[in-house]
Amino acid sequence: MEKEISREEAKERIEKLKKLIEKYRYSRHVLDKELVPIEVEDSLKKELFDLEQKFPEFITPDSPTQRVGGKVLEKFEKTKHPVPMLSLNDAFSEKDMEDWLERISKLLTKEEVEKLDFFCEPKLDGLAIELIYKDGIFKIGATRGDGIYGENVTENLKTIESIPLRLRDIEEVVADLEKEGEKEIAEYIKKNGLKEVVVRGEAVITKKNFELVNEEQRKLGLPTFANPRNLAAGSIRQLDPKITAKRRLDVNAYDLITYLGQKTHEQEHKILHALGFKTNNKYCKHCKNLQEVFEYRNYWLKNREKLPYEIDGTVVQVNDNKIFEKLGVVGKAPRGAIAFKFPLKQATTILKDVRFQVGRTGAVTPVAILEPVEVGGVTITRATLHNEDMIKKLGVKIGDTVVIGRAGDVIPEVVGALPELRTGKEREIQFPRECPVCGSKLEKPQGEVIWRCVNPKCPAKERRYFYHFVKAFDILGLGPKIIDRLLDEGLIEDPADLFTLKEGDLLPLERFAEKSAKNLVNAIQSRKEISLARFIYALGIR
Repeated sequence: MEKEISREEAKERIEKLKKLIEKYRYSRHVLDKELVPIEVEDSLKKELFDLEQKFPEFITPDSPTQRVGGKVLEKFEKTKHPVPMLSLNDAFSEKDMEDWLERISKLLTKEEVEKLDFFCEPKLDGLAIELIYKDGIFKIGATRGDGIYGENVTENLKTIESIPLRLRDIEEVVADLEKEGEKEIAEYIKKNGLKEVVVRGEAVITKKNFELVNEEQRKLGLPTFANPRNLAAGSIRQLDPKITAKRRLDVNAYDLITYLGQKTHEQEHKILHALGFKTNNKYCKHCKNLQEVFEYRNYWLKNREKLPYEIDGTVVQVNDNKIFEKLGVVGKAPRGAIAFKFPLKQATTILKDVRFQVGRTGAVTPVAILEPVEVGGVTITRATLHNEDMIKKLGVKIGDTVVIGRAGDVIPEVVGALPELRTGKEREIQFPRECPVCGSKLEKPQGEVIWRCVNPKCPAKERRYFYHFVKAFDILGLGPKIIDRLLDEGLIEDPADLFTLKEGDLLPLERFAEKSAKNLVNAIQSRKEISLARFIYALGIR
């Protein structure tokens, strides 16, 4: 017969179980040390769950049992970031990095330039997130969104074991920082506590777990995921937290927004580790100059397969926080940090044709029409050729075998041609001097590379006919805003192009995750056949 437990005994047992389970979680996910088999941890969690069911008054937000159990949401609420959540500009070569250093040096004094050093870390290929803790308890988790407002995905993030629901005790944090030689920071935290802590990091999935999730998908007869990044991003944005919980996600913290006495970005990484977050500290490096940055990046370019997760480059940040703040922001990116990307993922295909699309501002952009090709896990049928100068620089012709890359592993572009494979049937690309939509003369202001249609009544600008056509087809999820984005990106030129779109063509667009891209493509394909009367109406025939 099971012994009855008193209320006070239950309270004491629950607290001890929570502390012990957290100790095992921290060791397993942060220190990468397994103190007990996972079965032991699961057994303790089961005991804790049963006790909390008997004594629900002792359930707290930081209990391990509260990771999964959130209700299915109808939609995500918006939440404002305490500090804008910026993105990074990219560099792809050592010359790009030298140019970056030259630009930021012009904004600094001679003494500041002389003391410039850098902190380098792997650039994780996942979804950026923000975590807010109040009095040590995890309260809000959000996506980047537009940088000012993100989506509140707290319940989903709670399901990820590497995210602490409660920060470590101040005594433990202080002790770890003192061991690291950071006594001033330890004293600051001891004196001021941890009232509110804002942390940023990346939701990722290891390569091993990515394969396991896809294996589970195959067993269930469901489509597999193209790449780890899409899986991570799509999982965080599930309205049902239980689905997120099944996706085996991980989170690595890399940025501390709250001031806790730190003077450098390197110190922020030490604080994050001491607070109880999983970090990439063992893969990061303090670099005294740009040459050491190049060596660090080249090392990971050659050894990226040794990492447990996908990376698409390295992040290089000015280490001194005062100098970093002084450099400020340009656009939506900090001047003092840059993504030093690996070379583009590339593949070859045939350039079948070039179409010229007119954007809302009148800018005429050449778009390469390609034989479908898979690049970095997605199928590409169109790619940008940027402008007339770029066409000349690349030396590409219609009919060429071309090299396609995805800038930043996302945006498809033609990066070169293979003239050795020409047959003599290739054709020069003729850039129009008249608007391909309205026939008006194109203009190119002096000093610019973009040809523009200046006719204010150009149908490409008004787009009313396009909206009418799509509305007549009644395609679910395809409204004017998405049509505008498809036209601006050169993915479509006329309504018929909609029916040739692939998922990979949509993924580079902002806010298009793998699932939303697939849903839109399926919705379009489902409307390939409509009644004759509706089709005539779509054409505008009276």
